[in-house]
Amino acid sequence: MRDRLGLALSGTGDDALVHFERGVSELQRFVGDPVGSANAAIAAEPDFVMAHVLKGWLYGLSTEREAMGVARECHATAAGLAATPREKAHVEALGRLANGHWHDAGRVLAELTIEYPRDALALQAGHQIDFFTGDARMLRDRVARALPAWSAAMPGYHAILGMQAFGFEEMGEYARAEALGREAVGLEPRDGWAQHAVAHVMEMQSRQSDGIAWMRANTDAWTKESFLQVHNWWHLALFHYDLGETEEVLALFDGPIYGARSTVALNMVDASAILWRLHLGGVDVGDRWASLAANWAPKATAGNYAFNDAHAMMAFVGTGLQVPASELLDVQREAIDRDDDNATFTRDVGHPVSLAIKAFGEGCYGETVRLLQPVRAIAHRFGGSHAQRDVIDLTLIEAALRSGDDALAVRLATERYHARPASPLSALFVERSAILAHG
Repeated sequence: MRDRLGLALSGTGDDALVHFERGVSELQRFVGDPVGSANAAIAAEPDFVMAHVLKGWLYGLSTEREAMGVARECHATAAGLAATPREKAHVEALGRLANGHWHDAGRVLAELTIEYPRDALALQAGHQIDFFTGDARMLRDRVARALPAWSAAMPGYHAILGMQAFGFEEMGEYARAEALGREAVGLEPRDGWAQHAVAHVMEMQSRQSDGIAWMRANTDAWTKESFLQVHNWWHLALFHYDLGETEEVLALFDGPIYGARSTVALNMVDASAILWRLHLGGVDVGDRWASLAANWAPKATAGNYAFNDAHAMMAFVGTGLQVPASELLDVQREAIDRDDDNATFTRDVGHPVSLAIKAFGEGCYGETVRLLQPVRAIAHRFGGSHAQRDVIDLTLIEAALRSGDDALAVRLATERYHARPASPLSALFVERSAILAHG
């Protein structure tokens, strides 16, 4: 059989195909229950190789250690089924990811989409891999190579535009990013990734009022049944944070960001990230750290994705929990010795950042500066976006200010001001550094 984009599929029938295409569409919009759709496709046709692959990607891209086990099971099942060369490439890439080789998986998918540029699932999975490995250029170019093969009449075209928008944003091409992101949302208002791409543009340009208006204009569209909604609420909170509107930030944290006390790592990353920013500013967040740290504690020994580790450390420091913080560092040291990509993520960035966060919590601000300064230029190596990794710069600037190193504090504050002159936070850093320098 062939799907709606003309791609051949092995081991499926009409009913299973409907479930599969619904799952891909849900993934493209970050809504609904794509795992349920994949399971329904498998139940209808157990030999439907791409249904197993879809389920594997959904689990493998979650960054959860337990989910990686499911991804490996999906790979093992898919590897034993009849498949076309395109499908075999998917299976190979999934196997690479499931065994911790993110970059290899991304390369296999890149080769696949050169030959099959309309493979929406390969583009989607590859784009997420580029995000989790911090590869800004491939976030842009992977989709750019395929874009000429797409048109507005094709199902899922909005997602191609949304991914391209985010790629442009991460490469600093803000006007093109915003235009494509707005076009994607116009085609499909429930495309949470495209919504978030435009929010990224406004964050990087310090357009706080525009960002608040963009996110508030149609909240139902990007929150209804969306598994990206916490991250998008986090983006709204960032705009209020930069304006110094602490009460609004805390209200968002207590409501849609962490009111449900999610145990999903990607949601907990956002919760840690917003509380740590407030912590850096000396804001009393009450007991909010406690429940978050409790949910991070079982994941502290996962050792499978360094970006998560750093955000778990924020919660442990915020709560003053020494034991899980020490356990996390021990597991990171073990992770560095493994033969997978997370060993590099951890060695180059994750471990020094986690140590720096712990040092900050202990009041060792000079040590925080020493650890973070070499990491800034290579921080993309452990994944995330420019907006997410900005917390490293924020921590470094605050540590420099508190350490009494007036020359460094002035330099860092001035640097940030020139990068984001419209940001009230940038202006505040300049003012504080000037006071420090002049007594």
